[in-house]
Amino acid sequence: MNWILLTSADQLHEIKNREGYSLIFKHSTRCSISMMAKRRFELDWEDLPEDMPLYFLDLISYRELSAQVAQLFQVHHESPQLLLIKDGECVLDQSHGAISVEEALSVLS
Repeated sequence: MNWILLTSADQLHEIKNREGYSLIFKHSTRCSISMMAKRRFELDWEDLPEDMPLYFLDLISYRELSAQVAQLFQVHHESPQLLLIKDGECVLDQSHGAISVEEALSVLS
């Protein structure tokens, strides 16, 4: 699986208007907790559906875009943070140690 870099508001609107599931991982490249959560997530991400887009947002480089994510999907900003989006709505919001592929899979099934 590969990350899709989330770098523009246009991409956010595509996610908002997309039917089905998308996943957004918000990551601080300066935070060791965020790095650990990302690594742990990537260990199990092969279990996720192959056709589900996985977006990666670098919070340091795209702070304003991160704020737009919080506003558009009506979630509180966290870092690290995983958002599972279905039909334009956030159906799972995880942060820090709670981020897991297993929990995302439970929502998908």
